Amino acid sequence: MGTRRLYFLGIGGIGMSALARFFMHEGCQVAGYDRTATPLTARLEAEGALVNYEDSVEAIPEPFLDKDTVVVYTPAVPADQQQMQYFREGGYRMLKRSQMLGELSVGKFVMAVAGTHGKTTTSTLVSWLNHAAAGEGSAFLGGVSKNFDSNLVLGTGRRLAVEADEFDRSFLQLTPNVAVVTSADADHLDIYGTHEAVKEAFSQFIDRISAGGALVIKRGVDVAIRNSEISVYRYSFDEPADFYATNIVLLATGHYTFDIVTPFGTIEGCSLGIPGWVNVENAVAAVALFLLAAKAEGKDVDYDALRRALAEFSGVKRRFEFYVNTPKAVYMDDYAHHPRELMAAITSIKRMFPDRKLTVLFQPHLYTRTRDLYEEFAQALSLADEVVLLPIYPARELPIEGITSQIIADRVTVPCAIVEREGLAQWLADADTDIVVTFGAGNIDAYCSAVAEVIEAKSR
Repeated sequence: MGTRRLYFLGIGGIGMSALARFFMHEGCQVAGYDRTATPLTARLEAEGALVNYEDSVEAIPEPFLDKDTVVVYTPAVPADQQQMQYFREGGYRMLKRSQMLGELSVGKFVMAVAGTHGKTTTSTLVSWLNHAAAGEGSAFLGGVSKNFDSNLVLGTGRRLAVEADEFDRSFLQLTPNVAVVTSADADHLDIYGTHEAVKEAFSQFIDRISAGGALVIKRGVDVAIRNSEISVYRYSFDEPADFYATNIVLLATGHYTFDIVTPFGTIEGCSLGIPGWVNVENAVAAVALFLLAAKAEGKDVDYDALRRALAEFSGVKRRFEFYVNTPKAVYMDDYAHHPRELMAAITSIKRMFPDRKLTVLFQPHLYTRTRDLYEEFAQALSLADEVVLLPIYPARELPIEGITSQIIADRVTVPCAIVEREGLAQWLADADTDIVVTFGAGNIDAYCSAVAEVIEAKSR
């Protein structure tokens, strides 16, 4: 790029912080703004980034006022944010996060994972398979990998695993060599307007796969595939497809053993280091992408190393993350914030712990998503035995009249309460609980430690 100084608007976002960390590794000066301090921003500051939390031009460090500064921003930052306005009116070079990621991927063998849910775990597993089974590869991830303790992976070779985000059509800045599409459900309708527009964006993403490349798409995902210059493969959890799992055995820990059927033969004796049937499905997609990359590059696959890598995969923070796991009580936290994600996660947990009471604590994320999908949320949450709803986390949005957690609660068919976030721990202390899971993409995770203390105390 030629620049040695970058300023990030929304530096604390999971994708933005990975880019910031990359440029610091490259020896660049990095600073940025975010609305609130988080563990991610604290880590960036510890690594040398200058982070401010005040929406004012005066908070921008003086060296970054130089016109050579490149400004990277996320669409989540409002257009009327003061620093955003200053840089735009000042004629600075400004790039969306997705545009910057697109520039950095040029010349790489891009392994992209897209989908309205499932993409973070799948792309993180792809990056781990590249590292542990092929000894190469870099990655920009949408979550913090437990194996790497980072959302950025810097390795040798041309392989670059990326989470291809559909928000604001960001993934249309990428040109993948091989890609996965896990799902194309109705989401981000504040951006797209209709489900058909969402599906069309995924079709456009598929159009961008390089000639001679490959697409791995979940069986049943209904999007138009117009790119005639690529190979197309279907995958599933356990239904016959090009890639699927068979001989699946659920262990007492909630983990699974299984074989993976592929067009190149069956990989027997697999096990995954994280629990849940939905993660077996994610593993099938990740293995498919890994094998197709090796095929495209003309490289051999070490299948023993591949099995070891699957077994050693530790997952992603806030994805099926256990805080308490005893015979008397279980507490998990998960990032799920879309009805389909909730449905998959809850059914996975019910399979892992059959005949036990499941209490779900859910913080809806965005007024618009709640408005568009409240009936689907209620249907998914009703799979639990008991539900606690928190008030809606607004993120970038202003309130919408009549849109509250109550419209979900009114339609949930199992016992349901609405509790303020600060009252969660006390509610749990007074309640009769067994399996407890917190869900949401807002700030519910700030209370995970307090919830874990209560659950742990009740299990003694």
